[in-house]
Amino acid sequence: MAQTVTIRVPATSANIGPGFDVVGLSLSLHLTLKASIADSNPRYPPTISYSGEGADEVPLDPYKNLTTRVCLYVLRCHDISSFPEHLAIHAHNEIPFGRGLGSSGAAVVAGVLLANSLARLNLSITRMLDFALMVERHPDNVTAALIGGFVGSYLRELDDDAQARAQVPLSEVLPEYPPDAGENWGKNPPHPPEGIGHYVRFGWSKSIKAVAIVPRFELSTATARDVLPQSYSRKDLVFNLQRLAVLTTALSQSPPDPGLIYDAMQDRVHQPYRRALIPGLPEVTSQLTPTTHPGLLGICLSGAGPTILALAMEGYEKIASDAAHIFREKGVEVDWKLLEVCPGSIVEENGREVWKAI
Repeated sequence: MAQTVTIRVPATSANIGPGFDVVGLSLSLHLTLKASIADSNPRYPPTISYSGEGADEVPLDPYKNLTTRVCLYVLRCHDISSFPEHLAIHAHNEIPFGRGLGSSGAAVVAGVLLANSLARLNLSITRMLDFALMVERHPDNVTAALIGGFVGSYLRELDDDAQARAQVPLSEVLPEYPPDAGENWGKNPPHPPEGIGHYVRFGWSKSIKAVAIVPRFELSTATARDVLPQSYSRKDLVFNLQRLAVLTTALSQSPPDPGLIYDAMQDRVHQPYRRALIPGLPEVTSQLTPTTHPGLLGICLSGAGPTILALAMEGYEKIASDAAHIFREKGVEVDWKLLEVCPGSIVEENGREVWKAI
């Protein structure tokens, strides 16, 4: 009988106002993998097909595709040197690329889960997170994608030896692969240190939904990080810390307090420096308020952008249409999606759920 594995990994939004590199949300867009092992899939290495967002951009070579390379990295760390024979993978992606909605984090988490399932590794959530963080060094994204909900996370400070080991695989499994990437490349990767990342799941009010306003252009995380300063004033850091301490509780309260949340979602660490990269960002985040748009709770840049995330209880269409009008005045067309904060990743085998974050 053929073995079939289905993996669903949600999109994510990181930072959420003042929570730069700290907090993340899982959102109801998904990367779905369907992997089957059967004699009817005779080729080796695995075949990959892809549909949905990014279908024209994703490498279908398993030694160059991010998800399968992460899968192979995890397998090789467990003394399994190659993919299973007769493996075929289809990916369907709903997460826009380069828009600040965690597409690369979802691909990485999917690769870890695929290896765990195919090889029956029985990895703990903590150990899965270690492997994901060897590739995607932002715990806010990969933690939210793996465990779901509204989460806070941090990277543990490593000793010199562990820090050196943690850096090595980045060149082996990230998309910047060498021209000769293939079956014999990266066969002896170092294992991740234990317990790289730590997290906590916060409460979330079920009345809050997310309006994702998605400009029709990509913005790489590297470009968005390059504009950030190397140091910040004490005043700006205190500003963000005060608001983050309030926000993590305010978003769990029922009913949510619009005035409290709107103020608590202000930021001085990353959004002011990214304005030049995203025409319309200052106007959208300042002109849409709970007073002008009843039901709105707060508005911020999603991850590195350019997507804008508006948290709201009602009035979703007006929020989106008015934001779209502001962007259009700046020459930018947008799409918008109404999303739920959703559970984390789910794994099914032969149609039966076998793993999900608790």
